[in-house]
Amino acid sequence: MALAKLGAIVLDCPDPGALAGFYAEVLGGTVEGEGRWVDLSVPGGQSMAFQAAPGHVAPKWPAPDDSQQFHLDLTVEDLDAAEKGVLALGAKALDTEDRSRNWRVYADPAGHPFCLCAC
Repeated sequence: MALAKLGAIVLDCPDPGALAGFYAEVLGGTVEGEGRWVDLSVPGGQSMAFQAAPGHVAPKWPAPDDSQQFHLDLTVEDLDAAEKGVLALGAKALDTEDRSRNWRVYADPAGHPFCLCAC
């Protein structure tokens, strides 16, 4: 028997509303709240939350000497279309060297790494 149930994935960031809006455009869902804590309810998915962190320092990727802490894998049907969409929303490509594989690495507007992974 599990000891706990995962409530939400929480990302520290400088602007919770802006980052929640980014992920709402990427994943769909409803943004709730404002200020230091903003929730994103994702249809059929795990809830996300965004917490203000005034001294937020984005993870480095790739950085063999520094840990990225975590990253999100987001499953997509059309890798090229999804890439175009996340870049238009403010994501930054972190890995553009190998275009033959079925995943690509980006940073969200606050610098958190995430991957788009083709089905």
